[in-house]
Amino acid sequence: MAAAWAQWEHVTKVDPDKPLHNGDSYADIADTGTDALILGGTTNVTESSVRSILDALVSVEIPVFVEPTYHPTKFQHDALTGYLIPVVLNAGDRTWVTGAHHEWVRSTETIDWELVHTEAYIILNSESAVATYTQADCNLDANDVAAYAILAEQILGQEIIYLEYSGTLGDSAVVAATRDALSSAQLFYGGGIHDYESAYQMASVTDTVIVGDVLHDAGIEAVKETVRGAT
Repeated sequence: MAAAWAQWEHVTKVDPDKPLHNGDSYADIADTGTDALILGGTTNVTESSVRSILDALVSVEIPVFVEPTYHPTKFQHDALTGYLIPVVLNAGDRTWVTGAHHEWVRSTETIDWELVHTEAYIILNSESAVATYTQADCNLDANDVAAYAILAEQILGQEIIYLEYSGTLGDSAVVAATRDALSSAQLFYGGGIHDYESAYQMASVTDTVIVGDVLHDAGIEAVKETVRGAT
């Protein structure tokens, strides 16, 4: 059976710590043509804030995943497809490699592992909040990034590799080299996608384009433009 993300070309990430653009609703995002929704952000994300958004998404027909920066305790919700747990390969703070994950396993009595999947993150914008938060080493060239991706796929058995440029349009040559290095893992790309052209550019070198800031900053119509560019 193919993984849920195997056919994703475009995904919209919703930050529970940020308001939507004027007049937009969470359910409207599913009508943009995006293949899936991911709920997640770097800071100030709580289980209650995520569940309130899930409540607003119970009628949507596309997959809805949560990318938690908290420790999930409740796994049942009609809108929830599953959890995507980040493992930050180039984090300087081991909390984001195994530390938070270890604490979650120790402190949570029952985890529904059928709903839990991991993503091998490589953070590449040193100026971003997530780079600061994880103390990521972003001084990487194309060979470094590709090697991390191969390590993730071949040694750690990861099915998703996520290149996170976080607010800045990345180096398409680095992204292309990373995809070429992979055998079967899905390559996610996020960062700086804000219109048709940027979505089209990055879609040509990755498997899945992730948009986030454009949803909160410019709204639904702008997200639709990125969908057209990515697909």
